[in-house]
Amino acid sequence: MIVASLLIWSGATVLTGCVRTFEQMLAARFLMGVSEAFYMPAAVAMVVDYHRGPTRSLATGLHLSGVYAGSILGGLGGAIAEHVGWRTGFICFGVVGVAYSLLLAQFLHRAPQVADAEVPITDASAGRRPFAELLTSGNVLLLLAGHAVIGAALWTMRNWLPTFFSTEIGVDPARAGIYGATAFNAAAFLGMLIAGTLSDRLSLRSRRVRVLIPAAAACAAAPMLFAMGYSSAVGVLIGAVLLAGMAQGALDANLMPALCTLVPPWLRSTGYGLLNLAGTLAGGVMTYVGGRLKDADVPFHTTFQMSAGLVLVAGLLFAAVRPPKSTSH
Repeated sequence: MIVASLLIWSGATVLTGCVRTFEQMLAARFLMGVSEAFYMPAAVAMVVDYHRGPTRSLATGLHLSGVYAGSILGGLGGAIAEHVGWRTGFICFGVVGVAYSLLLAQFLHRAPQVADAEVPITDASAGRRPFAELLTSGNVLLLLAGHAVIGAALWTMRNWLPTFFSTEIGVDPARAGIYGATAFNAAAFLGMLIAGTLSDRLSLRSRRVRVLIPAAAACAAAPMLFAMGYSSAVGVLIGAVLLAGMAQGALDANLMPALCTLVPPWLRSTGYGLLNLAGTLAGGVMTYVGGRLKDADVPFHTTFQMSAGLVLVAGLLFAAVRPPKSTSH
């Protein structure tokens, strides 16, 4: 599944560089999105299969950190387009993706089946109806709701930050992107490393820290986000952006490890796919809503204050998750 999704993404990327019409561009971008959605649940499930206990959160965070590293380096896309053309950039990245897929097909193997101390006790007949099992679990529903709520809040903030700094704070457009998206993604990268390491160490005492750490990060970030509505000081705003980014990183490093404490291995990919769907769907919808509110003369200051409330609610939802007993606890 991982190799197939990468091949689809690579092919769609190459196709994007060759298209001639807007409709072809949309079709290629659609295929890229589908391949990414196929890749992430399978890849993260494989990471946690290989990494159990004291390396699970950090390994998950390091894998997902590639998303933020790519976002930080995304500004190079403009330089590539200016010097060699945007089509050349897409084709080159697609070719690299194909080569990487072939490399994975040769050397990537399924993780060995060994005991997992964080697997909850389940009925032996479980696993026949994955969606029914996931959506009837109160803990999974809490995690799902929390991820949707924080996705709605942080996606809106992250996607509109450059515009916010430029139009409402008066920051030069060249710096607005650095203060906004670049700072957020860099903080998320750092948050992954810190929260992943801390979670792995403390999980030896209690598996519940997998959800308590992102809960604490969200609750700590919420007041600073709310303060954004009352301040125009660049230093205060950047501080709030950094805390929000670290909260996102803490969640990304611990989302799948937290799910591992709630469901057995055969439900992990499906469960993570549901979490990914909820977070991205809510985030996409609220990003659109944020733009419409701006068009209606509602300042981003106000929108970010609403996002602060959502982040706090997400933190409380995560804190309410209580993993069942594991096979060895």
